[in-house]
Amino acid sequence: MADNPQFVWVDGKLVAWNDATIHITLLGTSSVSSVFEGIRAYWNSETHQLFVFHLDAHLVRFAQSIRLMRMKQIFSRAQLRDAVIELLRANQYAQDVYIRPFAFIESGMFGSAPDAAARIVISPSFMPTRLKSGKMAHACISSWSRISDNVMPPRVKASSNYLNSRYASEEARRNGYDIALILNPNGKVAEAPGACLMFVRDGKIITPTVTSGILESITRATLIQLCREVLQVEVIEREVDRTELYVAQEAFLCGTGAEITPIASVDRFTLGDGNIGPLTAQVENLYHNLVRGIDPRYAEWRTQVSPT
Repeated sequence: MADNPQFVWVDGKLVAWNDATIHITLLGTSSVSSVFEGIRAYWNSETHQLFVFHLDAHLVRFAQSIRLMRMKQIFSRAQLRDAVIELLRANQYAQDVYIRPFAFIESGMFGSAPDAAARIVISPSFMPTRLKSGKMAHACISSWSRISDNVMPPRVKASSNYLNSRYASEEARRNGYDIALILNPNGKVAEAPGACLMFVRDGKIITPTVTSGILESITRATLIQLCREVLQVEVIEREVDRTELYVAQEAFLCGTGAEITPIASVDRFTLGDGNIGPLTAQVENLYHNLVRGIDPRYAEWRTQVSPT
């Protein structure tokens, strides 16, 4: 396909797209014992520069996920960091890119021995941004519950965890919604499939805690810091009831893939006037300018990919 990259990174070296293969019999078993990351790189069309956003933070979380799945990470964080930069340069990207490090155990049987060495693949792909697109999402509360830490740890970006998200997403679309919001086993709001939730009440931003069954989101942590330090907005992390969402003035999802996704309604309760709220718009604009290097602040969050 034309959208495929020229190269992917496999166990320490660049490999041509068509040569990066595993045997078909490993597909089911390797996906069970696997973790991944989602990282974005943003192209600044004015300066012709590509910036990877929060590369180091994502690699730290990647290592955490590998550890919690009891796999052994052979490559250091520095090696993986260099690999991402090398891969982006080799593919000569001049556009927004999604980067997916993926670690798995190659085994013909389900499960793996403790501390088995993980194979690591890094694959980039073109992913256009939705920032400042004006697109709104209609959400529903899913009938499916979020997995708990004693079932499969939600803080791990494991492929198996996303089956929970797939059920909720499929149900939402089948019932005419864009996205699902998932409650944890205690009946409190957790997150959306692949994204965390923030909402506005009385000028404050409220978001479920990291112990509510959510992924330890890098984007969520970034926005909490930006809201407090730049926008001077109070952010409250606490348990959230579903009916609080029905009376919220604004709400949005956040995540590497979701970026900032404004929510127009929840269970057909319109939030505000159904358009992007003023605080959501401020957050979105600030985030957009930071990830592209338009706003020079927080330069440590951006890794510039210079041409070779």
